[in-house]
Amino acid sequence: MSLPRIAALQMVSNNSLDHNLERAAILIRDAALQGASLVVLPETFALFSAGKQLALGVDESFGSAPVQQFLQQQAIANKVWIVAGTLPLANAIDSQRVRSACLVFDDCGELRARYDKIHLFDVDVADKQGSYRESDTFEPGSEVVVLDSPVGRLGLAVCYDLRFPELFRLMFEQGVDVIVVPSAFTLATGEAHWLALLRARAIENQCYVVGVNQGGRHSASRVTSGGSAIIDGWGRVLAEAGRGEACLVSAVDLPALAQLRLDMPIAAHRRFGVIKK
Repeated sequence: MSLPRIAALQMVSNNSLDHNLERAAILIRDAALQGASLVVLPETFALFSAGKQLALGVDESFGSAPVQQFLQQQAIANKVWIVAGTLPLANAIDSQRVRSACLVFDDCGELRARYDKIHLFDVDVADKQGSYRESDTFEPGSEVVVLDSPVGRLGLAVCYDLRFPELFRLMFEQGVDVIVVPSAFTLATGEAHWLALLRARAIENQCYVVGVNQGGRHSASRVTSGGSAIIDGWGRVLAEAGRGEACLVSAVDLPALAQLRLDMPIAAHRRFGVIKK
């Protein structure tokens, strides 16, 4: 029996929309040629600059939506599902901020799901940038998203969400098989915590976790850590990138995942639940 394959597409996005979409198209095509049925782009794949997110979000929500059209075309042309990292989308509630939205398109170019990043990175980091305040640009989401996909029940999380295990537990309660985490982890936090957090979320929820990071220098003050990885429900690293662009592809063995859950039935052994605020 042929197993479905998933791809993690690591990028080093800059402030040129045309350049970033060109690079994304090359990576999507590469993944499709390697047999991937679902591909995942990183956070802020289309445009890295925080200062340009609001304008792009307005255009994507109320204008010509060039990035969404690109994603639909790529999904159809390559016959793949695309988890589109994050894309800023404006809303009528807060005209000064946008949502950091993770969109999922199927292989017919239809929008299947949208997850708005819940946990915003308002943190001080010991690097050249020093201070990060995503809430200046972004409005947080509130809804947990799990959907059916070619690689099983698919859960969506973004970057800083990775540090909040209760979000992943809520996806676990919805029968998640694979959780994707498009990210732009800083070099300092990524080198310290990225892989450990990815493996922990996979082990404790007995599911695949696909961490898809930005991986390189984006400006004089902004460097991301790379290290995108595909991890199975036992915590094994099936594929891992270094820095720079990368296309990681791995099979998703759902029967083996089901057997793991039978052998170690943590769902039945739980004594505490998680209540969404």
